[in-house]
Amino acid sequence: MIPYDKREGKIWYNNELVDWNNVKLHVLSHGLHYASCVFEGLRVYDGSIFKLEEHTERLYHSAKRMDIEIPYSKEEINTATKKIVASQKKGKSNSVGK
Repeated sequence: MIPYDKREGKIWYNNELVDWNNVKLHVLSHGLHYASCVFEGLRVYDGSIFKLEEHTERLYHSAKRMDIEIPYSKEEINTATKKIVASQKKGKSNSVGK
């Protein structure tokens, strides 16, 4: 298993696609300091995100229950998710010669 700080690829951070190893988070970030966060795990099959809209709805529901405001619309989250999957797919096809 590749350690998180050694991974390659992109991550969506502050509305930008950023190299995984260049993302920085302040040590006093509320989510890190108090573990106050919500997340959704997604699966991708043959380049297609499985039930993306349902996952996004659940993410927003969880955030509302925790009184966390997500500063992006559901459409922005879905678009960013699709961009990440596309960027990872490009990276994989280059690295394995597909």
